[in-house]
Amino acid sequence: MAQAQLTIDLAAIRANWRALANATTGEAGAVVKADGYGLGVARVAPALAAEGARRFFVATAHEGIAVRRALGAGPEICVFSGHMNGDAEIIRDHRLTPMLNSIDQMLRHVEALPGHSFGIQLDSGMNRLGMEPAEWSALREIALAQKPVLIMSHLACADEPSHGMNAFQLRTFREMTDGLDVPRSLSATGGILLGPDYHFELTRPGVGIYGGQPFADARAVVELMLPVIQVRDVAPGESVGYGNAHVAVAAGYADGIHRALAAKGAVWAGDTRCKIIGRVSMDLITVDVTALNKVPEQLELLGRHQTVDMVADAVGTIGYEILTGLGARYARVYTGA
Repeated sequence: MAQAQLTIDLAAIRANWRALANATTGEAGAVVKADGYGLGVARVAPALAAEGARRFFVATAHEGIAVRRALGAGPEICVFSGHMNGDAEIIRDHRLTPMLNSIDQMLRHVEALPGHSFGIQLDSGMNRLGMEPAEWSALREIALAQKPVLIMSHLACADEPSHGMNAFQLRTFREMTDGLDVPRSLSATGGILLGPDYHFELTRPGVGIYGGQPFADARAVVELMLPVIQVRDVAPGESVGYGNAHVAVAAGYADGIHRALAAKGAVWAGDTRCKIIGRVSMDLITVDVTALNKVPEQLELLGRHQTVDMVADAVGTIGYEILTGLGARYARVYTGA
């Protein structure tokens, strides 16, 4: 194997979306921002559409272009960042639905694209995107007269089921939207798992589709196998500090392997855990293989023994960052199409 190989299981992606869709009381969309969480939206989005997803979410209008090209004319593509200055042509030509976040965006949208589909994003307490209650109160009747297709908000602490912020945001979202004849959406993966009170008419599963927490029952989606370049015997007193056998593995921080993984991380040779030692460099990592009778041609960083969240925990980050940071140099193989 000349390159590190990243295998992406489209059947697992479909199964994870189906499980979350089945747990939803209404419709389930699919979040495919950041190039399908780094796994290739040109392959991921059609797989989800084949499973039944009809409404997709991206971060920016430019991301929406790739999703529209992958899906064709049918599905709806919603843009979390709303209608940014200069986006009108992209939104129109690619039939995107901006989730408007402010009065300024509302004015921009109705002036540039009168009659074009749009949704509204409300801030129910996360203080990130969306109209705050006072702004929404001032704009509400004008906005509703333009016939939005969706009203949404986002939970800040859904991966902590007992956190009081969840109930607070649910109550706030209801206060802002109850009685309106517009479909609503509050929950991504974590919110789906909080139960039906959080589902409304549409949910937006994201990281759970790709095998990440908090969806504990998710099927593993990615396997990352790293080729062994060289095996060395290191004598006592040499720079690594003790006498062992080590291998150089062809991957590094240019491939999205965090430098912090050197202190705590490991790879797997079959069922044997092999500690990463030394520094993670741009193109190489070094692994202690003393426990192995025979060094294999490749070692597993992600897969059956180690999930993206386990790697994330080792470096003090989250699974989202591990997924979206996977580099462009991997030989990508798709299975389960």
